[in-house]
Amino acid sequence: MSFYPCTFEPLHLYTFTPLHLCTFMYINCHSYYSLRYGTMSVEQLVQKASASGADVIVLTDINNSTAIPEFAGECSKNNIRPVAGIEFRKDNELQYIGIARNNNGLRELNEFLSDRNFNKTPVPFPAPQFSESYIIYSLKKIPGRKLFDNERIGIKPDELNRLLALTPSLNRNSMVLLQPVTFAEPEDIPVHKSLRAVDNNILLSHLQPWQCAGEDEFFKTPSENEKIIRENQWLINNTKKVLDDSNLQFDREGIKNKKIFSASRYDDKLLLEKLASDGMVYRYGRQNNEAKKRIKHELEIIDKLGFSAYFLITWDIIRYSMSRGFYHVGRGSGANSIVAYCLKITNVDPIDLNLYFERFINPKRSSPPDFDIDYSWKERDEVIEYIFKRYGYRHTALLGTINTFRGKSIVRELGKIHGLPKEEIDSLIDNPSSETNRNEITSVIFSTGLKIADFPNMRSIHAGGILISEEPITCYTALDMPPKGFPTTQWDMYTAEEIGFEKLDILSQRGIGHIRESVEIIMKNRGKEVDIHSIQKFKNDEKVKEYLRTGETKGCFYIESPSMRGLLQKLRCDNYTTLVAASSVIRPGVARSGMMREYIFRFHNPNKFKYIHPVMKEQLEETFGVMVYQEDVLKVCHHFAGLDLSDADTLRRAMSGKYRSKQEMQRIIEKFFSNCRERGYSEEVTKEVWRQIESFAGYSFSKAHSASYAVESFQSLYLKAHYPLEFMVAVINNFGGFYRTWVYVHEAKRFGATIQLPCVNKSNYKTTIYGTDIYLGFIHIMSLEYKIALSIEEIRGAEGSFADLNDFVTRVNPGLEQIILLIRAGAFRFTGKKKSVLLWEAHMMINKNKQESIRPLFSSPVKNFSLPDLAHGKFEDAYDEIELFGFPVTMSWFDMLVTSFRGEVSARRMNEYKGKKIRMVGHLVTVKYIKTIKNDWMNFGCFIDAEGNFFDTTHFSQSLKNWPFKGSGTYLILGKIVEEFGFPSLEVEKMAKLPVRPDQRY
Repeated sequence: MSFYPCTFEPLHLYTFTPLHLCTFMYINCHSYYSLRYGTMSVEQLVQKASASGADVIVLTDINNSTAIPEFAGECSKNNIRPVAGIEFRKDNELQYIGIARNNNGLRELNEFLSDRNFNKTPVPFPAPQFSESYIIYSLKKIPGRKLFDNERIGIKPDELNRLLALTPSLNRNSMVLLQPVTFAEPEDIPVHKSLRAVDNNILLSHLQPWQCAGEDEFFKTPSENEKIIRENQWLINNTKKVLDDSNLQFDREGIKNKKIFSASRYDDKLLLEKLASDGMVYRYGRQNNEAKKRIKHELEIIDKLGFSAYFLITWDIIRYSMSRGFYHVGRGSGANSIVAYCLKITNVDPIDLNLYFERFINPKRSSPPDFDIDYSWKERDEVIEYIFKRYGYRHTALLGTINTFRGKSIVRELGKIHGLPKEEIDSLIDNPSSETNRNEITSVIFSTGLKIADFPNMRSIHAGGILISEEPITCYTALDMPPKGFPTTQWDMYTAEEIGFEKLDILSQRGIGHIRESVEIIMKNRGKEVDIHSIQKFKNDEKVKEYLRTGETKGCFYIESPSMRGLLQKLRCDNYTTLVAASSVIRPGVARSGMMREYIFRFHNPNKFKYIHPVMKEQLEETFGVMVYQEDVLKVCHHFAGLDLSDADTLRRAMSGKYRSKQEMQRIIEKFFSNCRERGYSEEVTKEVWRQIESFAGYSFSKAHSASYAVESFQSLYLKAHYPLEFMVAVINNFGGFYRTWVYVHEAKRFGATIQLPCVNKSNYKTTIYGTDIYLGFIHIMSLEYKIALSIEEIRGAEGSFADLNDFVTRVNPGLEQIILLIRAGAFRFTGKKKSVLLWEAHMMINKNKQESIRPLFSSPVKNFSLPDLAHGKFEDAYDEIELFGFPVTMSWFDMLVTSFRGEVSARRMNEYKGKKIRMVGHLVTVKYIKTIKNDWMNFGCFIDAEGNFFDTTHFSQSLKNWPFKGSGTYLILGKIVEEFGFPSLEVEKMAKLPVRPDQRY
C-alpha cells in the first residue's frame, strides 16, 4: 500500500523505555469503543492491564481506531507502553488483527479501513501486504497462500494443545500468543451478550456463541501467566519480538490544524495585515485611530500565537461564499476580534460593544478563538464542498460524535432483546417504579441498563464541526463515510481538542434563509433593493425600535418565542445593547435561578439594589452585578475566587458540556471554595455566588455570540417592520421557525395580506405573493406528490395557464387521488365551478385504474353532464382546509366555534384589569412544560385571541390536575390577570376546550 509518511512535531511525545521483561502479552484488547461488543472504558482497560502486571498492551477495537488518542494518554499515566491496532471483522467474523509498528503503521491501518468505509466494501481476506504493520490471523482462519513477512498466526491459550497436530508447513516462528481481552469481571459477560443481541437485532435467547467473545477474554492472573510462559517460552519470545518492534508516539500538545495558508508563516502575516487594513477602511474609514490601534495590537497577538492561517482560512471560506451571493452570520468567541470584523467574518463591531480579543486569550490557551459560521440550510452543503475541494480530502474531515446508550433508549433496546411487546416496553418507560413492572426480566433490564448507561452506541456526525489538518487526517483516525458524503472522523470534538485540533463550525439555520429570501421577494414584488448589511441604519430605525419594545417580533430570528417576546416587553428593550444582553439572559437555567427577574429589576432600578460583594460591582457593573455573558463567569471566577484564567475557562467549558474530565472539574470546584475561604468570604456569600455561576455558566453566550444573534435579529426586524408581507412569505417558505405555519399565515393576514388558497394558475411549489395577495404553495397540501407539485409550476411556465380542469388533466396527467386533493384544496376555483361538480368531472375524466401513459396530441372534448345543485357550505370548505393544510384558511378558528362569546377582555386590554379575575377566549398556539422544584409539572401557555393578538398564561400544577390541556383547539380560560414589569399574563384557575361546529361532510 502506498502512502505519504506521517510527521509529527517532537513536542511532549509519549516515549517509553525498551521492554526487557514482559510477564504476559496482550495484543488484542477491546474497549467499549468496539461498539456493542466491548465492556470496558479505555481508562478501566488500562488500569486493569496495569493491575495485571502488563507493561505493554495493544488496543485493537473492532473496525475503528476511535480510542487510540485517549488510550495513549491513559497508558502514559499508568506507565504502560501503548501499541495501536485495529481488529478487522466482516459482520461477526474475525478476519485478522492489524498492529501498527509505528505512527506510519497507524496511518496505514486507518487508510485501509477508511477505504473500506468510503467504498462500502467488506474487509477482504486475506489481508493485502502492509509495509508498516503486522497482521495477526486466527488459527481458525489461516490464508491459503504463504504468509508475508509481516504476518503471524495468533495462538490462543486454549489452542496450545492443538499445535502438535498442526501441519509442518506452519512455521513456529510465525506464531504469536493471542489472548483477547474484552471483560474486566465475570459480571461483564451477560452485559456483553446483551450488547451483542442488540447489535444483531435478535432475541437474547437466539444469540449464538460465534456471535460473542470467548468467556475467557480477561487479563490473566499471575499463576495462569506463569504456567503459560514456562511451557511456551518460544511463543512468548515471538510475541515479544512483534511488540518490541511496535511503538506509538502521540503528540498531544502541538497544534494539528493547517499551519500555513499562503507560502509561509511570514507571508500569512503580511497577507492578514493587508486584508485587515483594507477591511478597516471599509468598516471605519481611514481616520479611526481607535480601530487602527486595536487592529495593530490584535495582529501582534495573532502572529505571536500562530493563528494567522486560521483567520485566513476562515476569511477564504467567507470570501468564496460571498462571491456566490450567500449570506452568513459569524459568531463564537472569535466575534470578539476586530480583525474578524474587518475581514467580514463577523458583523459585530467590537468597538461599539467594548469587546476585547484578549478576553478569550489566556497564558495557558494555545488554541485560537473559535468561529461558528451560519449559512442558510440551502447553501451550507455547497460551502462544505468548497472547503473539501480547496483544502483536500486528505487533510479535511467532518467532525464525528459518539452517540451513547441513554435514558429511554436503553430500556427500549433491552426490552426488545428480552422479547417484551411494545406495549410493555412503553409501560416500563412511563412507569418504571410501578409494582406491575417489577419482575425477574425487568430487574435484569434495569441492572444491565445501569451498566451500559453512557456506553458508546454508534458514531455519528457533529452538527457542523470541520477539521483542516496540517498532516493527513488518517495520521490520527480512520474515517467514516456517512450518507452526508464527506469523510468523518471516528472520534469526537473532545478528542479533537485534547490532541490539538481546533474545529471550524459551518452550521445551518433557517433565519438566514428567510432573510435572504425576503430580500429577493421584496425586489420581485416591489422592485426595491434592500441592503441587508446596513446594520447601523437598522439599529437607529424608529419602527424597528417600536417593534422591539412591544414584542412585535413573531417570525424574527431568535426573538420570536413567547418567553423572549415577554422579556423584551419587560425590559422595554429598544436598542441593540439591551437586545445583546437579553439574548443571553433568556438562556435556560437563568430564569429558574431567579437571576433573569433580578436582572430586569436592576435594569429598571439601578439604584435600588446592593451588590453581593464589592468585586461584583467592580467587574459586573455593566450588567448590574448579574452574570450575563460567558466572560462574566470568567471574571467572577478569576477576580472573586482567585482562579487563574485557565482554570476559570476550564470550569466554564465543563459546565457547558465542552470538557469531559470530571476529575479536573472537581479539582477546580474544590479550589474555588478553598480560595474563597482563604479570602475570608462568608459561607453564605460564597454559596450564593457559586449558585449563580452553576445556574448560568452552562447556558450563557459569550457577549460576541449574543451580539451576532442580535445583528441577525435586527435584520429580521427591519424586514418585518417595513416589508411585513414579503417577510412573512419568506418565513413561511423556510419553515423551521418557532411556530407552526398557521401562525405565520395569520401574522401575514394581520398585517394586511389577503390569504389565497393554492391555485394551479397562480401558485408555485412554495408560497408566493402578488401585491398583497399571498397564494399558499402546493408544498402545504398534505399528501400531494412532490413531482406533481413541481410539474404544475414547470408546465404552466413553459406552456401558459390552464384553461380548465380538462386542460390541466391533459397536460399534467395526474392520478385521480392527486386531482381530488387539488380540487378539495380549492386549486380550481378559477373555473367558477363548485368542488362537487369538479370532483364529478374528475372521475369522468380519469380512469382510476388505468391512466394514460402517453399525452395525446389533441385534447378530447369533455361531455357536459347536467348535475343537480349539490349543497356545499363554507364550513365544509374549512374542514377540507384543516384536513389538507392543518388549519382553516377561508375563515378563522373562532368562526368555527359554536358559541359567539369571545371573552370578557381582549389581549390588548389586559393591563387595564390587573389583579382581576376574568374570562378570556384564546386559540392555543404553544405550551411550554416545566418541572418545579417539588417535581410537579407546570405549564406556560401562549394563545391568540379573536382580534389576532397573543396573550400568555401560567398554569400551576394544581390547576393542571383538574383542568389540563386537551390538545389543539380554542379554550375558555378563567384566571387572574397578573403583571410583571408592565407585561400582563393570566394565572389560570380553570379552562375548557370550546366545542366547534360539526363537520357536515361525513
